[in-house]
Amino acid sequence: MKYLIAIDGGGTRCRAAVANGNGRILGKAMAGAANIATDIHASAANIIEAAQLALKDAGLGGETLGGMPAYLGLAGFNVGVDTKALGALLPFEQVRFQDDAVIALQGALGAEDGVAAILGTGSVYYGRQGETIRRSGGWGFRIGDLGSGARIGQALLQETLLAYDRIRPSSPLTQQVLSEFGGDPVRLFSYAQNEQPGGFARLAPLVFEYADRGDIVGAALVLDAVANVNAALAAVIWPGCNALCLLGGLAPLYTPHIGASFKKILKPARADALTGAAELGLHEFAHPYGQGGSQ
Repeated sequence: MKYLIAIDGGGTRCRAAVANGNGRILGKAMAGAANIATDIHASAANIIEAAQLALKDAGLGGETLGGMPAYLGLAGFNVGVDTKALGALLPFEQVRFQDDAVIALQGALGAEDGVAAILGTGSVYYGRQGETIRRSGGWGFRIGDLGSGARIGQALLQETLLAYDRIRPSSPLTQQVLSEFGGDPVRLFSYAQNEQPGGFARLAPLVFEYADRGDIVGAALVLDAVANVNAALAAVIWPGCNALCLLGGLAPLYTPHIGASFKKILKPARADALTGAAELGLHEFAHPYGQGGSQ
């Protein structure tokens, strides 16, 4: 194996890396969302775009993706999406699919036991205690992913309409959101009907920002989100666990708010999920009968 493509595909963006046979990452790039449970065709297009851009970043623009194996850690893998159909849309020589939580844990902790909580557009919690795997979340924002950016943003739009209807209190936060839609609740409604998870998630940092200012709506939304994150952490962390990594775009915003017992075991991630995908891919293609889905 001369080169390997590694993919970290999430609900907002898809990141790609190209590594050589020794595991050194030569180039990286980014494209749009690659949650395969949301849109398999758009995910495939973004995976290909990110991979091609990574080759260009590595100075390997003359190489073809068809001559390379690829290891893909993707949001939505856990819900039974047809990976054979996805594989047929991809140009790689060989493909292995994996849960994005698995590559995140590998990147964060390597072979060490512990828990990775991925708090971004979606939310998923993944822990390893010896041979025991503990997993929670990752069911998508329509019926799961509590505490995720998508759910927080969705809740903010709901509270904004409730405030407009005088059912709930208005606040500077809801006023700011409504102003972004020209003060027109119909425009807000239309946006919510057609938006993907990443579009809702872009509103989540605003909620934390206003909560820090004492905004009553922002504070209530953050309080609810933190309660959900704490409950999920309690479901996957075992007595004696001494390593917890918070990952994803919302991780820095949640860090001050999680329970004291969880703060005590927080550790910085040793590397990111993309590095984890590259490491697992190198092992997989060196030992082709390892774990993970295949094309």
